[in-house]
Amino acid sequence: MTDDGPEISAERPDAPFTTTGTDHVTIWGSNEADTLAFYRDLLGMPLVLRQPNLDDPSQTHLFFDTGDGRMLTVFVSDDRDSAAGQRPQTGAVHHLCFSVDPERFEEMEQAIKDDGRGYNIFDRGIFYSLYTQDNNGLVIEISTDVFDIPDDRKGEVFATAQRLREADGAEFAERKHLRQAIEELDLPVREYDLPDAAAGAGV
Repeated sequence: MTDDGPEISAERPDAPFTTTGTDHVTIWGSNEADTLAFYRDLLGMPLVLRQPNLDDPSQTHLFFDTGDGRMLTVFVSDDRDSAAGQRPQTGAVHHLCFSVDPERFEEMEQAIKDDGRGYNIFDRGIFYSLYTQDNNGLVIEISTDVFDIPDDRKGEVFATAQRLREADGAEFAERKHLRQAIEELDLPVREYDLPDAAAGAGV
């Protein structure tokens, strides 16, 4: 199967400039206590900065280190209750995804379970994911790598896996395509031992 969509490539496009990475993502949060309980006390993100929202000082701006120096920031106000769900619409955030060390994936799953939160786990082929919700009803994905891939080669590996899955006629990139891509690029193949899970395709 060959896609008729845009070209897939790890090469930088011909654009006026290129970004150097993700600095931070900011979301509208509920109140400070519930936000700290989820992001700091459950997901283990240190609260590294707390100050007024400079655009609206009636709100507090919380900065969490997601683990690699990149920040999740949350606008909170004590007059807002946590929500049960969100309404999808164009321009809205579908979900946030954070990474966890593969060796601690099952430990993380147990912590989510112990916190009384519902969740689903899927083997997405090129990564492995747990889905739950934060205190605002926002979908939170916690993913881990299936293979050990250097960060600076991940785009190249994914683009190669895309070519291989198209040549294979597969609907989506599977674990075998990722392995083949790693081998084709002469990178060491180190696969993590993760529990069995459904692909979740079409869910």
